[in-house]
Amino acid sequence: MQRFALSQTVAAGDPATACEFLATFTPLSKRRIKDAMAKGAVWLKKSNRGQYRVRRASTALKPGDRVWIYYDGALLSLSPQGPQLISDQKRFSVWLKPAGLLSQGTKYGDHCALLRQVGQIYQSKRRVYLVHRLDREVSGLVLMAHDRIAAAKISELFQKQEIIKRYTARVRGNPAESSPAGSIEIELDGRPAVTEFRVDVYEPATDTSTVRIVIATGRKHQIRRHFDMIGHPVMGDPRYGQDNKNSTGLQLIATGLEFQCPFEQFKLVFKTAAEF
Repeated sequence: MQRFALSQTVAAGDPATACEFLATFTPLSKRRIKDAMAKGAVWLKKSNRGQYRVRRASTALKPGDRVWIYYDGALLSLSPQGPQLISDQKRFSVWLKPAGLLSQGTKYGDHCALLRQVGQIYQSKRRVYLVHRLDREVSGLVLMAHDRIAAAKISELFQKQEIIKRYTARVRGNPAESSPAGSIEIELDGRPAVTEFRVDVYEPATDTSTVRIVIATGRKHQIRRHFDMIGHPVMGDPRYGQDNKNSTGLQLIATGLEFQCPFEQFKLVFKTAAEF
């Protein structure tokens, strides 16, 4: 399928709407342009504001405006599984993100992103702020805020490591050969990183272990990198490890979140029974 990026400045005499303009300067039909716009692949910059996504085909253009389209036919053809609402706390909510769904969009679109899908579920009646992310391949619980104050307070809880993040993974081999529980304390990208774990079950027939994990830090791909570093990569990881590939996907789920409510004096515990 086609994949290209194009940037064009509107000149005097050019078509005055975004769809007509792109139909003139790209090989795409108006139907494909409208689909790309609805899915967040078209951007506009006017003189009085920064670059932003435009979704309406009839968006008016003026000379000097600059239009971008980042077209990826394969991406735009995807119809990802949607998220599931776990708990609505009014000022924030907890969602179960399926594997394969991005936390937020890219310049090539956002219809495959949790942030956009939650916004569509609320039909623009509530603001949605992403304060918590999971890798695309990981399923599990994600926090979303619904006003700026809530977003700031929850972000502060994450920064102060006051939110307990629990995961379940299936890893190659048996990390509990010496002890059923352990802690991986290896710097990632020059920064401290701590991953605590306990092995629930080791299955000799498959030489895999089911591991319960709590991370005290939130470095990029922390769990996946840490377990690979100690010789027990997460099963199905497309990026890290050897002899751990499969056809069913990454065997890692964000199963729990625990924290003190930033607005009320009580503890919140969220869990999912999702399995591999």
